[in-house]
Amino acid sequence: MDKFGMHNQTEHMFARYAGTGHADTTRHQWLTSQHRDTLAHYVADDSLAMYIAMAEGESVARVKSGMLQRMRQPCGPPPAKDAA
Repeated sequence: MDKFGMHNQTEHMFARYAGTGHADTTRHQWLTSQHRDTLAHYVADDSLAMYIAMAEGESVARVKSGMLQRMRQPCGPPPAKDAA
């Protein structure tokens, strides 16, 4: 396979799957996307949410609410842009 065919395949993958990012994706953006996907999976899967709630000693609703709150900024605020 030539390098141009490989480039087209990766571009197609980036366009099709939102979580894969693109060439200009920063480390913070990629990590934030991964954490949000993980938290969304935990909230959507009832058995996993029950397991986490039991491990933390909280109610399932409180655990899900906390995860939804963390989805706003799962990795903290974005880093400051360099002025240079």
